Formats: sequence, structure tokens, C-alpha cells
Amino acid sequence: MATMLVTGSSGLIGSEVVSYFSALGWSVHGADNNMRADLFGPEGDTIWNRRRLEVACPGFVHHEVDIRDRAVCADLMAALLPEVVVHAAAQPSHDLAAKRPFDDFDINALGTLNLLEAYRRTRSHQGIFVLMSTNKVYGDAPNSIALRELDTRWDYADERFANGIPETMPIDQCTHSLFGSSKLSADSYVQEYGRSYQMYTVCLRGGCLTGPNHSGVEQHGFLSYLVRCNLERRRYRIFGYKGKQVRDNIHSVDVVRAIRAFLESPTRAAVYNIGGGRANSCSILEAIEMVEQASGIKSEFEYSDQSRVGDHICYISDLHRITRELNGWSVSVSLPQIIEQLVSSWRTRLRTRSIS
Repeated sequence: MATMLVTGSSGLIGSEVVSYFSALGWSVHGADNNMRADLFGPEGDTIWNRRRLEVACPGFVHHEVDIRDRAVCADLMAALLPEVVVHAAAQPSHDLAAKRPFDDFDINALGTLNLLEAYRRTRSHQGIFVLMSTNKVYGDAPNSIALRELDTRWDYADERFANGIPETMPIDQCTHSLFGSSKLSADSYVQEYGRSYQMYTVCLRGGCLTGPNHSGVEQHGFLSYLVRCNLERRRYRIFGYKGKQVRDNIHSVDVVRAIRAFLESPTRAAVYNIGGGRANSCSILEAIEMVEQASGIKSEFEYSDQSRVGDHICYISDLHRITRELNGWSVSVSLPQIIEQLVSSWRTRLRTRSIS
């Protein structure tokens, strides 16, 4: 039985990885210390998701691990000797990175290095290391692309980007935010370990990753948080760009399907943009309307002219490379399906919490 270690196992992608590969018969171990609750407060707490996994995945083993602790990472890797490491743990917020820069760097950059070196010393070139990276490694370079303003969204005016942002987008001479910088460091290290030590590694540069098990908060996870605000009749705040900023949204299960496809034919120092593509793209204004249609509740929102540092005006992932190289992988869950699942999931969670 193959063994997998998943960091951030109580989070959105980590928990999806646990569920998916447990069902395939893998021995899955999770490393998570609920740091999201420390970062975002009670609304970011993921204990509920860990408990769900422990019930739904009987063979799953949880480890209370802080990836900033180098010795602990080394001991865990030596004890498990996993064939695969899926590194999904992260500090994911632009805003919090600016307020807590050492925590941001220690989690995203140093934590990744701790895991890479521990893995190299135990599995070396025999194992596979998957990093959940981010499109924020490109900083605000995508904002230099000529845009056209439509009624409800921005879109690319330059036909070279009609299919979205490719992996060749430059990462230099732009503003990243501290979060983007720490994730870029992790991304670069994962690639370099692949090249320097001949390890099988891949960086998945995610767009807006989402799904029914997302504990979305204002600083991270816009679609999940938007749904929650709608159902609780909270006022949602839009940051800049007239609410026409565009994101491409991908369901967590499609991310995990891409991981499985990579495991079937791994390469060294691979990099893929992964998101919902144009078909699953929407602006904030369009998302608000879609959520209202799914829930039957009118949304309340306010507007701030201040956009977030390093934020993208229009970001759509070009999926040509990943669909070509990962055994015909493609997006399987549509945006309307994602929103329906989010509405159903949040209704259940909010009802359960009110009862308890």
C-alpha cells in the first residue's frame, strides 16, 4: 500500500486529497495544526473538517505538526517514508502577510524548504513532491496586459491572451505582495530541488481554488466567503476595479484529479497553471448575481476604491499545457455546479452550528 503525506490536510485542497486518495486505497497521513484559526480567527477554524475526515476516511492518520519546525518535519518524513508528498499548507492572505511578514515567510517559504530537505534525505529521487503554488507568483504582471471594459467584467484586449495566462508569464519587475513573494520563493525552491537533486516535483499555480469544504474568509477564499455572506445576509465588501475583476474558479476535486494525473507520469521541476479557465471565470459582480440565483437571497455589498496590493484585475488560467501533458486532464465541474455545492454546504454548516 502506497503512503502519502498531505500537509494542510484539514484545508480545502488538503482534505480533498485525503478523501480522494483514501478512497483509492492509499495510506494517507495528514499534517495540520489548524494554523488557519490562528490566522483568521474562529471563522477560519478547520477542526470540523479534520473530524469529518477522521469519520469518512477510517485509515486516515492525523499528525499535529507545524511545518515551521524543521526537526519535526524530518522526524515525520523519516517515520512515514511516503511515496508522495502533497504540500497544501500555506499562509494564503495578501493582507495578513503584510501584517505578519515573519509568519508568512516561515510558513510559505521556510516550511516548504523544511519539507523538501526532509523528503530529499529520506526518499531523494524516488519520491514525488507536489506543491500547491499560486498564480500570485506572477505578481501584478498580468495587469500590464491591455484590457477592455465590458458591462460586468474586464477582459483581455490583447488576443495573445484570449485563452488566459500561460506559464511563460514573467515573474520579475512587478509587485507581488509579501504573500506572492513568499509563495514565489517556495515555488522556486520546489523547481530547483527537482533540477538539482533530480526529484520528481511539480508546482501547481492555482487560480481561485474552491469547493464545498472551504472555510472561506474575507482575506482568502472569495467565492466561499461570498456565499456565506449571502446566506447570513452579511454585507460583502468589494475591493476596487468596480467589482469587475475576473477570477477563474476550479473545484478542489479537479485539482486532485490533476495531482493523480501527474502521479501517473511524473516529471522533474514541472510547472502548471491550474484554474477553471475561461469557462469557469467570473467577475465579482457576476458571482454576486450567480449566488443570488442559487440561494434565492438578495446580496448586500459595499464598495471600496482601494484595491488589494498585487491583486489581479483579470486573471484566467491558460490550461493548454496542463491538458496537453497530464493525460488529457480537463475541468469537470462547472461554475454553476460549484456555486450550487457551496450554497448547499454552507446551509448545512450554518444550520448545524446554530443547532449546536
